[in-house]
This record gives sequence, structure tokens and C-alpha cells, in this order.
Amino acid sequence: MSFNSQYTTEEAVEIEKEFSRLREKCYLDHAGTTLYAESQVRSVCENLTQNLYCNPHTSRTTEDLLDQVRYRVLRHFNTRSSEYSLVFTAGTTASLKLVAESYDFAETKGSFVYLRDSHTSVLGMRELVNTERIFPIERAELLAQLRANTQSSGEQSSLLVFPAQCNFNGGKYPLELIRKIQTDGISGYEKDRFRVCLDAASFVSTCFLDLSKYKPDFVCLSFYKIFGYPTGLGALLVHHTARDHLLKKYYGGGTVKIAMAGKNYHVKRDSLVERFEDGTIAFTSIIALLNGFQTFERLIPFTAGLRSIERVSRQTFHLARYCYQRLKALRHLNGTDVVKLYHDTDFSDKRLQGGIVNFNILHENGSYVGFAEVSYMASIHNIVLRTGCFCNPGACQRHLQLSDDDVLKQFDAGHICGDANDLIEGHPTGSVRVSFGYMSREDDVNRLIDMIEKCYIRKALANGLTRAQIVSKYKSHDQPRLKMICLFPIKSCGAFKVTTRWPLNRRGLKHDREFVIVDENGVALTQKKLTEMCLIRPRINLKTNELTLRHPGMVDFVLDMDLFGESQGIKLCQTKVCQDNVQAIDCGDAVAEWISMALQISGLRLLKQSDEEVRTFQQSEKEIALANQAQFLLINQASVRWLADKVSDWDNLYEEPTLGSLVDRFRGNLIIETPQAMEECDWKEVRVGQQAFTVDGPCSRCQMICIDQSSGAKTTEPLRTIAREFKGKMRFGIYLSHMNQLRDSSDEHWLFCNSVVEGLVE
Repeated sequence: MSFNSQYTTEEAVEIEKEFSRLREKCYLDHAGTTLYAESQVRSVCENLTQNLYCNPHTSRTTEDLLDQVRYRVLRHFNTRSSEYSLVFTAGTTASLKLVAESYDFAETKGSFVYLRDSHTSVLGMRELVNTERIFPIERAELLAQLRANTQSSGEQSSLLVFPAQCNFNGGKYPLELIRKIQTDGISGYEKDRFRVCLDAASFVSTCFLDLSKYKPDFVCLSFYKIFGYPTGLGALLVHHTARDHLLKKYYGGGTVKIAMAGKNYHVKRDSLVERFEDGTIAFTSIIALLNGFQTFERLIPFTAGLRSIERVSRQTFHLARYCYQRLKALRHLNGTDVVKLYHDTDFSDKRLQGGIVNFNILHENGSYVGFAEVSYMASIHNIVLRTGCFCNPGACQRHLQLSDDDVLKQFDAGHICGDANDLIEGHPTGSVRVSFGYMSREDDVNRLIDMIEKCYIRKALANGLTRAQIVSKYKSHDQPRLKMICLFPIKSCGAFKVTTRWPLNRRGLKHDREFVIVDENGVALTQKKLTEMCLIRPRINLKTNELTLRHPGMVDFVLDMDLFGESQGIKLCQTKVCQDNVQAIDCGDAVAEWISMALQISGLRLLKQSDEEVRTFQQSEKEIALANQAQFLLINQASVRWLADKVSDWDNLYEEPTLGSLVDRFRGNLIIETPQAMEECDWKEVRVGQQAFTVDGPCSRCQMICIDQSSGAKTTEPLRTIAREFKGKMRFGIYLSHMNQLRDSSDEHWLFCNSVVEGLVE
């Protein structure tokens, strides 16, 4: 199998120059958003800085330019303003919502019919449409309308909504359906006269929608799907024969001829566009579309009778077919499939299939690999892809063979849209989606396949150990003890290891995750984005109350923490940690400059959590610092030793990591050693010396444990072994909370290393 590019060598070189930021990354989420070209954004900036664009309500120049953009958009779809009115919106979702709340079902109360395999933005229309006759239609039933001998003679004003292309797997729907249903209706709806609303968001991103040939009544789309920029801008295209079927109630801005304040009286403007574009539209973003068209057509010019978008359609289809074929050919050593594909076509015809591939990965025994694990592995390999159900529950249910009861059971088990709860009772709750854009390359597919082969196809069959064998092999007769205390004064930086004793406070270990590094926009940094953060290794001197920062090649920096107890001269800031808005204190320019030099990023700041800040995890009453979830994380060395023995391949490392370096990867606070591996998994309470703790649950792991904390180097282990050994549940270590509500750090609230550890099962 091979891939034949639809671009010339010169065109491929020019495109690569525009996306230099992709040299170390593999971007495969163009169905989510495509990427903007560098020259495109530069030209937008130059245009805005060199010209004065006033509000279009007061500037005829701006208004005329916006009309030029409308003309350019309509020309892209091979139509004109006499055929279609173009209403600018905030995106496809806003366009669909506008149709839902405005469509006139008349007194006859016609039907609202929608394809079951639709985006949630279509499903949401059910809440707004002014009819009680709401019905889903199955994919097979919709396709059957092409062959149906229906002759609708009804006059009930009805609406059908379906996508031109499925955003789940790229399957295309025949656009011939539009005219057929407008003329002949739908089987079983003989009293209805249907108009068609086409959700074109996924389709127009890489395909040519010819509105001179196919004429839906309404077309909904987003421009970032085509150009990457601007975001938050879309359009509703309304055919001239359907204009009177949209009855708008709300008005605002310049949409009226007259409006009275004391009397409830107004008269809307005559043209549909003027009636529907409330307030001041996003005129600078709309103007930026011209730069998008110019860049797009310069990079992929009209050639051999093919429009730019038609050439992109061919390129993305061939890339997706190449990916589909390579995935389909993958086999485990025992001959079983590595991938389960979710498609309605075999990629033999680009008229039926777009540039999207959807799948799940299988273990050699046929069980599923969770999509969250695949996402983590992709991230380690600098691959951007999408996982979940992609806001298309109907297609997800159909392909994963989930009944409505199954979906409700998954919800009752704790799964919600967008979470990482990827396997419930061994069955997937979603899948993996890769999608292609005009700048995608053959190498992107090859990198994806290499990652899957490396992470999920074993080079040799390994001999597994049963739980009883695990216990037997790693069992000792030593009493469980606390071996080490680790705190992380700066969130996501290196550990400060203590082998004597350390005080507790109301948030956990004193000074643990008390500081955070933020970028120039105030966004908190973590090793997921910048692995080099592990090379900053803080130390705490309790006697002098000083924080010392160390980094290879840098002179130590000493920060006096007493300064942050003074109210004068403190600069309060706000950042976000794990979805929580946190009030913090800026630690000053000197330490900010040191950190920026150490990490080679300008504009970084060090913030300290305010002492007045009260942060709890979810509904818990226990206060936490800037940790992700709980006051303490306990890691068992015996369990890490067992896990290390299960890893068969440490990627490209010259030698297997030591036990100590593996323990470091899990970034635990309390490092213990027990007679049996995995013994801690059954504990409900823990006592360490005189201190008692409750177990808050297992720690769900992510790609952070694949970062060597001594160097910042990435590996695929031990995450993939954890997922394999625990049947997709990426959990290792347990969260703890102190049983007492501590208010100070007096002598009775200390943890001592080498203390006896007792775990209570009940």
C-alpha cells in the first residue's frame, strides 16, 4: 500500500514552510479544527494595523468590505446572493440554533425530523423547535429515500436536518437526497412538505459544496474548520425560496427600522440578513476571511480544472485511505487484529468517504485498549488526535453497538461526555479519531502507525503472572514502613526528598505544592507541556523559612518566604489549577527571571498560593494546596518493583531505570514499603506512626509517569504496562486525607520516616 500525493513537490515545500510549528508534532485533529497558515495570520495583522475599520453601522467603507466578503464566501460555494442570503453567526451551532428557534412550522404543526447520527448541536434543536412532532431517522432509512417512490402531496411545513458528512467517521451522505426529499418527501410522512437544513460543518472543511448543483434550504457552517482562523465565526446560508419560513422574534442593534422604548412597538428591516444579524457583527474577524481565502488558494492553486478545495478533498481522502489500509493490515503476533475500525465504507470512493478514520485498539486477546490510554501514548509521541464520542452520540452508539440502556448504565457508572472513563466492564465508551487537513503529510500517518506498533504490538509473547504469583514473588516478612517523604514545593517541578521528619498543616505536607509557575498569560505550566520543569529542584529550609531553587548549569536562587507574610507590597494574581480559580501572590521579578532563564521561556512568573485561599477537592471538606486531587499520594515501593518486572521493553533507554527513578516518576508524597505488592489497593484507612489517614481512592495516572524525573526524557512506559495489567484502568497509588482538621504545625503533627505503616481493609 502506498500514498500518492495530489500536490506537486513545489506546493508541498511551500505548505511545509507555512507550518514550521509542526516539525516536531503530528497533528491529526483537523475535524476538530484545521490549522491556520503563518502567512495568513501575518497578513491579517498587517491588514488590521495598516487600515482603519470602523463599526459597519457608521462606516460605509467597512460595510462595503463586508459585502465583498459575503460575495467571496458565496463564490466559494459556487452560488450568488440572488440564490442565497448569507447571515454571519458565531458558528455552526449558532446557525442551527437560529434555524431551530425561527423555523415556521405554521399552524399545521409539521414534523421536525433529524438524522440520529447527528452532532449534539442538531439534537439540541429538539428543545427549541415549535412543534411536538419530533422524530429521529436512521441512517439506512435516510439513504433509502433515494430509491423510494414517495409522492408527498401534503402541505405541513416540516424540516429535515442531516449532515453532509458524519463528523464521527467521515462517511458522506448523498447530496442528491436534498432535491429528492424537497420534491418527494420522506416515506411515512405523506402529509409533510419538507425543507432541508444541511449541517455542512464537517463536509466543507475539506470538500467542495456546490450550491449551484445541490440546493438545501439552509446551510450551517463554521469558518475555522476551513481556514483555522478566525474562530467563533460561522454562517447560515438561506435559499431565497426559504426566506419566508424563518420568523424571527428577538431583535437587537440595527435589525429594526423603528423601535420604541415606552411602547412595545418595532418594525424589523426588510432583508433577511439585516433582520437576523443582531448587534454589531464580528466585522474584523469577517474581514480576516479574505486573508484565509487568499492564502488557501495561493498554497493550493486551481489546477487542471480543479478548484483548490477539490484538490484538498482528493489529498485528504487519499491520506485517510492510506491510514485506513495501514491500520487494517496491523496484526498481533497471534494473528489477531490490532485495530477495530468503525466505518460505513471501505474507502474505495471519495464521493462516499471523507478524510476521517475512526477506530479502537485491541489487545492480542481481543479486549479493548481504552481511548484515554491511547490519547496519553499519542501525547508522549507528540501526536495530536481526538478521543471520545465527538459530540455524536448516535453514531457512537451505532458503531460501538450500545443500546440506550447501555448508555444510561455507563452514565450511572460515572461516565459523562468528555471524561477519561473509557472502559466500563471492558466495553469502550468511545473511540479514537484521526482526521486530515490540507497541510497533512504521509509522515503523519506513518508516525501514528509507528506509535501503535511500538506501544501495542509485542515483539515477543510475555509470560503473565497471576495475582497469587505476584503476592508470592514479592512477599517479604518485614513490617510496612514509611521509607521517604517527598514534597513538591513548586507544582510540577522536582521533588524535595526528606528522610527524617516533616510537619503537616491543614492542606497536607507543609509547603507541598504551594507554588506554581505560570506563563505570560497567567496559565499554569506542567510537565505535560514542558518536561524540563522536573530539572528545577526546590529545597526547603524550615529554620530559615527559605526556598532554594536548583537547576543544572544555574546558580542557586534563594527565596525568603517570610516576605509573603507581609501585607505591604504583595501583588495578588489569579491562575487556574485543575479547573479551579486560585488566588495567589506574585513572588517578584528576580525569581521570575531566574525561572525564565532556567526553562528558556520568557515571561514566566512564580506564584504562591495565598494563605487565605481555601481550596477543596469537589465536595470534600478537606482543604488542599495546588495538588490535583488530594492532600497526599501514597506510593508503595513493592508495587513499583512488581510493575518494573512486568515491563518488557523500555523503548530506547540504554539500561532499565532503577527502582528509585521509577518511584520518582509517580511523584508520591508518602513512599512506603510493604511485604506484598499491591497490598495498598485494598486499604480503607492508613495509620503512619501516630497520624491517621482516610483513603480517598486510587490515583488515575496520565502521561506524567512516562517522564524520567532526572532528565525530562519521555518513554511509553510504565503507563502502557499499567493499562495492560489492570485491564485498561490506569491507576497506581492511592490518595489520602488526614483524618484530623489540622490548623497548625505543632510537634504533635509531624510525620517521621521509618514509622510503622498500618493499612486497614475495613
